Amino acid sequence: MIKDIQEKIIKLKKEKNICILAHCYQTHDILEVADFTGDSFGLARKAAATDCDGVIMCGVRFMAETCKILSPEKHVYLPRSEAGCPMAEQLDVDMLRQLQEMYKGYKTVAYINTTAELKTLCDVCVTSSSAVDIIRKMDADKILFIPDCNLGDYVSKQIPEKQFKFVSGGCPTHARITVKEVQKAKEAHPNALVLLHPECQPAVTAMADYAGSTTGIMDFAKNSSAKEFIIGTENSIVQHLSIECPDKMFYALSKDCFCHNMKITSITDVLHCLEGTDGEEIILPEETRVKAKVCIDEMLRLGQA
Repeated sequence: MIKDIQEKIIKLKKEKNICILAHCYQTHDILEVADFTGDSFGLARKAAATDCDGVIMCGVRFMAETCKILSPEKHVYLPRSEAGCPMAEQLDVDMLRQLQEMYKGYKTVAYINTTAELKTLCDVCVTSSSAVDIIRKMDADKILFIPDCNLGDYVSKQIPEKQFKFVSGGCPTHARITVKEVQKAKEAHPNALVLLHPECQPAVTAMADYAGSTTGIMDFAKNSSAKEFIIGTENSIVQHLSIECPDKMFYALSKDCFCHNMKITSITDVLHCLEGTDGEEIILPEETRVKAKVCIDEMLRLGQA
């Protein structure tokens, strides 16, 4: 049954010249029909480089917005309109303006996991893999980092020469992982390396053998000579790595590291979106899109500097 649905999707996406993007946290049956898989910003850049007419983002809303920011000429769709990101939605424009008023003289750095509206007020955007390099290169000694204080703490420890301010926000999926869970996992699998996302709490991230983005975690596991790994990010990564590296062992750090927003999209939702019977086209006011793109362009400029 799933194979039949996948075959329909592959046929339709070719007929309609639509590119399917799948974030790593999607289920494996969706990854199998995607043109590109990976982290959110990398996917948006790949879609922008294609000559497709439309893009289906299998992920959450801020990811689809990023696609639209980089590809204004393309139709961008989110298969399930309710697929949001609690972290991206923790701040609104008024709250950020109040923070900027409180911390005058600070440059505002937006994690990619923010809404398009928030990005319009920020100086530069960063990903979990580029944050340290980008902020280190910024011509600013005072940084207001939004919205993830855990990632911000991880970054700040690597750039002690700069002063940081954070807000009390972050990813509830990663933040719920505890030190006790890490200890328990290490006791159960003493030969396994611990791979964690820096959206985890600082005390948890400090216990990692490797901390990095989702694709960074996957690349580390694939390229490492080690044979056992404890995975401290969304549990779908355990499944994906187990399939890609059947000669290695992967263990979920926490059974509760599960993102309901990422998992709300099913393979049938992708089909219905292609058929035009469901899904939402992402529409951004041009003024918002242009302003939001400024901080992304600055990230790209600093990344090449």
